[in-house]
Amino acid sequence: MSRYARPKSVLITGATGGIGSALAVCYAAPGVRLVLHGRRQAQLAALATRCTAAGADVLTAVGDVRERPQFRAWLAEICTGDAPDLVLVTAGLNTHVGAQGEAEDWASVEALLEVNVWAAMATVDAVLPAMRRRGHGQIALFSSLAAFHGLPLTPSYSASKAAIKAYGEALRGWLAPEGIAVNVVMPGYVDSLMCREMPGPKPCQWPAERAARVIQAGLRANPARLSFPRLLAFGCWWLAVLPAAVSSRLLRVLRYVP
Repeated sequence: MSRYARPKSVLITGATGGIGSALAVCYAAPGVRLVLHGRRQAQLAALATRCTAAGADVLTAVGDVRERPQFRAWLAEICTGDAPDLVLVTAGLNTHVGAQGEAEDWASVEALLEVNVWAAMATVDAVLPAMRRRGHGQIALFSSLAAFHGLPLTPSYSASKAAIKAYGEALRGWLAPEGIAVNVVMPGYVDSLMCREMPGPKPCQWPAERAARVIQAGLRANPARLSFPRLLAFGCWWLAVLPAAVSSRLLRVLRYVP
């Protein structure tokens, strides 16, 4: 059996988000240690109770990944002695342009980049030394189908997810010889508070529970990219392949503009 099939220790950032919470429930089982980090204390406590009832050993931490010194110190403590088998970097924010084409709020853009890019990279940097010493581990970085071609309604979000896609692909090539798997997860629209606040059409939207099951099953095979739903992923991939002018016209027809 592949070592990716049944991780015994799983760390999830953004555990109080839609996908993060659903993944925690999926991985909760007897003999599994779950380390859950999130911003919302009440939701995190309720999630821990549910995962404990499923038989998992649960450790929680309430905090903001933007507070990087504290966050990195916590990660270093978690990795003392041994790193988690699987790290799921799901913490994320979104922002968008206004209904009349107003620019994104700059403070929101800065917060988004701190969470989606800097905190994700800080997570990898903090857990990687212990994984390299041990000689195995798996890190799933959460990008988006928007990484294939930026969406005019969410330019900063698209840019942040493109950065994570490139970062994850580069890490995979670097770390594979050491037995460390890096996977880029590229979901489409998954029901969550963040998704509901996004403007524009949301084709092929999935419940978070369905997305989590697909992610859990997909990561067992250690793919370079895990993108879904298939039809939407195929269409977004074509947006990156077609001439930019054609892709822009298609997005306008599909109402992905203010």
